[in-house]
Amino acid sequence: MPEIEFIKKEYNETLQQLTDPGLISDWQKFEELTRKKNRLEKIINKEKEIEELESKIEENKAFLKTGQDQELFSLAESEIIQLTENKKTLEEEFKKLLADPPEKKDSIKAILVEIRAGAGGEEASLFVADLFKMYTKYANLQNWKAKVLNSQPSSSNGFKEIIFGISGNEVFSKMKMEAGVHRVQRIPATEKSGRIHTSTASVAILPKPQKGKITINPSDLKIDTYKASGPGGQYVNKRMTAARITHLPTGLVVTSQTERSLLQNRENALSILETRILEKKEEEESNKIGEERRSQIGKAQRAEKIRTYNFPQNRITDHRIKKSFHNIEEVLEGNLEPVIKNLQKNSQ
Repeated sequence: MPEIEFIKKEYNETLQQLTDPGLISDWQKFEELTRKKNRLEKIINKEKEIEELESKIEENKAFLKTGQDQELFSLAESEIIQLTENKKTLEEEFKKLLADPPEKKDSIKAILVEIRAGAGGEEASLFVADLFKMYTKYANLQNWKAKVLNSQPSSSNGFKEIIFGISGNEVFSKMKMEAGVHRVQRIPATEKSGRIHTSTASVAILPKPQKGKITINPSDLKIDTYKASGPGGQYVNKRMTAARITHLPTGLVVTSQTERSLLQNRENALSILETRILEKKEEEESNKIGEERRSQIGKAQRAEKIRTYNFPQNRITDHRIKKSFHNIEEVLEGNLEPVIKNLQKNSQ
């Protein structure tokens, strides 16, 4: 394996870089080098395992040439077959490690989740609330932190749109495949004839920029305040606590009205703005993020779906892996891990 020599050289260079005292002040670079070291170690160790198996195979072949004890002869033949199978498996794993460089976004520990009501009117807004509950409860089970940054409540106690942040280990690698159009089939509470309705909601998963990656000049911002609307009683409507921020160079406009404090709403809006600016910046550089986001949310029509939640049949079907899961209520209570694990396994 000629490539292993280059990998060993790269590994030694990485180890040398990790000894640099200057890394103490550059935590991001330290994390990148550590991830690189761990990946290269896996490749080198896998190559060692293959070499050890090859050595055992050769030993058994050498024994067969001696023509000694027939019983041991048969044992050696069986072992050669087994070792050869094991070697093939290890070689496949080795190829995958070479072919799959560490995903840049795996290091992302904070994301923005946007859920918007699609087709289905008020029932779609109730479905948005269900998905929001599912993701926040899943975040709690994963020991992640979730915080609502902005929402547009509907008249039926649902949401036309809700934006919230989630932070924690593996948050992007686990949540990224939730992006897309989710479809629900059920009988709404307001349906008197017992007819099943189909509604949709779109989910977008956007990585939040790391500190220092996005710098916003205060002079580029136009900040307006207004009275918050929606649930919250008289208090929420009487005070100017909602914030609207316009980023003048890009024309991006974000709002936040979920907090009772103007300062907190401004912070939330800035957090959303940073993510949107990063998205726009990367879109301009490679057009990748923009295309990814458009492909995630589509037009939120009924036919554009990654997953269907069928209440009458108590079944959730993920159409990408063509697999169904039962007990919808349990999943909506945050038990999303079996679905996530199957998606991750399929993507690998």
